[in-house]
Amino acid sequence: MGRKNQTHPYVGVWVTADGYIRHELLPNGRYDEARGKRKSAYQGRYEVTGEHIEYWDDTGFTADGDFINGVLHHAGMVLYRER
Repeated sequence: MGRKNQTHPYVGVWVTADGYIRHELLPNGRYDEARGKRKSAYQGRYEVTGEHIEYWDDTGFTADGDFINGVLHHAGMVLYRER
């Protein structure tokens, strides 16, 4: 898959309620995940189809999630859009 600008409404930063995990969904189809004080703990590409997101980490790990009522549900976590 080639990198293309993402036109979906979910580009931006998503964070858990405690602020420990932060997903930055970049407009070029890449993401950067921070965990605690560890910036860029995970990086890779993502693709959004409708309300569903697929992640492909640069290390080969894959994951997915769904946006439900403006909240990202991913791998047992709940992330909210950072304002």
